[in-house]
Amino acid sequence: MKLRKNIAISESGFIFDPTSGDSFSLNEVGLEILELLRDDKSAEEITTHFTNQYEIDPVSFEKYFFDFVGMLKYYQLIDEDEED
Repeated sequence: MKLRKNIAISESGFIFDPTSGDSFSLNEVGLEILELLRDDKSAEEITTHFTNQYEIDPVSFEKYFFDFVGMLKYYQLIDEDEED
């Protein structure tokens, strides 16, 4: 999966989609996930990163991660044709 290139992301977690004019706010974890997506990390690499950094098991993280990715898709922040 790939975050659309025209999405603007601030260091504080503010996201702006210039195509739709929509803006969003993320917490630190959401921002960290978007940064990893922007670095072309796969879902497996992101899961490994979070399970190594935080006290969360892979199954729990993947549930939250794919829920989050579902929201990104819903708001069209991820290119649909660029999935892992």
